[in-house]
Amino acid sequence: MNESAEVPNTLVITPSILYYGTPVLLLTTRNEDGTVNITPLSSSWALGDRVVLGLGTSGQGFENVQREREVVLNIPDASLWRHVERLAPYTGKTPVPEAKRRIGFQYEPDKFGQADLCPVPSSLVKPDRIAECPLQIEAAVRHIRIPDDAPHFAIVETEALRVHAHADLLIGDRHIDPTQWQPLIYNFRHYYGLGEALGKTFRAER
Repeated sequence: MNESAEVPNTLVITPSILYYGTPVLLLTTRNEDGTVNITPLSSSWALGDRVVLGLGTSGQGFENVQREREVVLNIPDASLWRHVERLAPYTGKTPVPEAKRRIGFQYEPDKFGQADLCPVPSSLVKPDRIAECPLQIEAAVRHIRIPDDAPHFAIVETEALRVHAHADLLIGDRHIDPTQWQPLIYNFRHYYGLGEALGKTFRAER
């Protein structure tokens, strides 16, 4: 340890959220009637071919995940933040769950239309992909766990089956060019690219 370095002062805090800067996902799932729902997510991590999601249990997305066990992880870039935010105050579940209704959510069955996004068929799973998202991961749901002490969310383990990428992001035929890839980051309920702030979600406190 550098003994001459100044140690920053810290305080114990109780933040209302812990979205400390993670990529946004748009999760597409198949509804019971065959239509497709879009769920914005900001809780995920990947290891090998597994992607683990944090998903609220009160929404239509989780209901679909439990029933269908197939999803697409559509990863938007920073240019799509306004499309993502158009989805933020809407749920595909009716009636709107009380917890969501209290904070202003409304029912919207046509998430693609609401967000002005285009569906494209998947290869190996039933839910459509989102054409505008530069990365699209078709995946199978392998495990679902609901914590006993936190039943309002689920930990969902998925296995990536096929990855689609916009051609202009690639070096060769398989590598993502990090100088071209600009993921959309959700940072304490504000949207960022890899630079300056772009805007904020309707639930941001500041």
